[in-house]
Amino acid sequence: MANHQSAKKRVRQDEKKRVHNKYYHKTARNAVRNLRAITSKKEGEELLPKVAAMLDKLAKKNIIHKKKAANIKSSIAKHVNGL
Repeated sequence: MANHQSAKKRVRQDEKKRVHNKYYHKTARNAVRNLRAITSKKEGEELLPKVAAMLDKLAKKNIIHKKKAANIKSSIAKHVNGL
């Protein structure tokens, strides 16, 4: 376990960040899943920019890799265009 006060603080901060990142990552995954389940083109076009923005924010904060975000955005755009 941590011996120094600064190390103990870092442990607390890391745990707080982990929970925060986990929440936003899970929220984005659910949004992507919901978008892929949509069968209406109109609904898909409304939801696509919101989901893309969520993925961009995750990539910007290094919660997910920027290329993973790009790949997911590409696949959901293909799905919406194919509706």
